[in-house]
Amino acid sequence: MATTPSTARPSVIQLSIKEKAALYAAYIPAFTEGGVFIPTTREYALGDDVYVLLSLPDDMQRYPVGGKVAWVTPARAAGGRTQGVGILFPKDEKVRALRLKIEEILGAHMASERPTQTI
Repeated sequence: MATTPSTARPSVIQLSIKEKAALYAAYIPAFTEGGVFIPTTREYALGDDVYVLLSLPDDMQRYPVGGKVAWVTPARAAGGRTQGVGILFPKDEKVRALRLKIEEILGAHMASERPTQTI
């Protein structure tokens, strides 16, 4: 059985969010530094390093974020939740600017009671 060395490179995930409603469903404001839910069938463990290339609605730029898996929603989760992982953003200035941009895009939606894919 092969084992993965601890020096393994983080997996790279491209996440293109095209609509404000999808961004609302994916953004994780409960994390102090912010975070994002990524639908995936790939197996991840808590603490895994992940490199995300994030695209936001009406923005041509792709934002590179190195984060960590902070929770896992398994296949066939209760409540019909989508399988995937919650990625915790790191604490740095570039990501802080990204978090502020996301919150600016969401604006009043931040206070919505609509269900999301997140906690």
